[in-house]
Amino acid sequence: MGNNLSGKVAVVTGSSRGIGRAIAEELARNGAKVVVNYSSSPDKAEEVVSEIKQNGGEAVAIQADISNVAQLEKLFEETVKAFGALDILVNNAGVMMTKPLAAVTEEDFDKQFGINVKGTFFAIQQAVKHMGQGGRIINFSTSVAGVMFPTYSVYAGSKGAVEQFTRQLAKELGPKGITINAVAPGPVNTELFTVGKSEEQIDGIRKMNAFGRLGEPEDIAGAVVFLASDASGWVTGQTLRVNGGMV
Repeated sequence: MGNNLSGKVAVVTGSSRGIGRAIAEELARNGAKVVVNYSSSPDKAEEVVSEIKQNGGEAVAIQADISNVAQLEKLFEETVKAFGALDILVNNAGVMMTKPLAAVTEEDFDKQFGINVKGTFFAIQQAVKHMGQGGRIINFSTSVAGVMFPTYSVYAGSKGAVEQFTRQLAKELGPKGITINAVAPGPVNTELFTVGKSEEQIDGIRKMNAFGRLGEPEDIAGAVVFLASDASGWVTGQTLRVNGGMV
C-alpha cells in the first residue's frame, strides 16, 4: 500500500499557483487525473494543465469562485463530466489578510470567512454528493492557529473553523468510507507569504522551526498526497501540522 493514485480523480481548489499548483502536479505525478480550479487566472491554470500533460498526466482547468455555492455545484458536475468520477477533494483555495484589530473592516472579515470557511464547507457538501467509498477530503488550516501572531486574528479564526469542520464531519462521513483531514502548513516560500515582509522578518520566521528555512510548496504537496492515498485509510478527523517543527 502506497501513494499510487492511478485511476483517481482529484479536484484542487485554487491550484493555478503556489501550494495549490505543487499539489496538483504532485497528485498527477502519482497517477491522479486532476482538475485545476481557478477563480480569475485562466492563463496560469492552463500553464499548470500544460505542465501536467507534458509530464504524461491528465488534467483540465475549471473556473469557479468557491465562495459561490452555485459555482461550486457546477465545478463538481463538470469534473464528473470530464473524468467520470470524483475521488479526492483538496480545499486549498484561501485568502490571508493581516491587520491589527482596529483596522479590520467588515469587508475584510467577510472575504476571509467567505472563502476560507464558507467555501471549504460547501465544497465538502457538494463533493460528497459525487464521492463513493474510499473518498478523500483534505482541507487547509494553518499553523498560525496554534500560536499567537499579532494581526492574524481573522485569518487564524477562519482556519480554526476549518479544523472543526474536519473533526466533526469525520464521524458523519466515516460510514460512507470517506476520510477527511486537514493540513496546517507553517510559513511557505510563496508570494502569498513573502509579499510585504522584510528580509529581517523572514529570517526571524525561518528560525522558528527545526530546519531554519521556510517550507517549500513541495513539502506541503507530499503530505497531501499521503492523505489522498490508500495508505492514509485509517487517518481521519486529524489536523497535520506540516511546518518543520515550528514552535
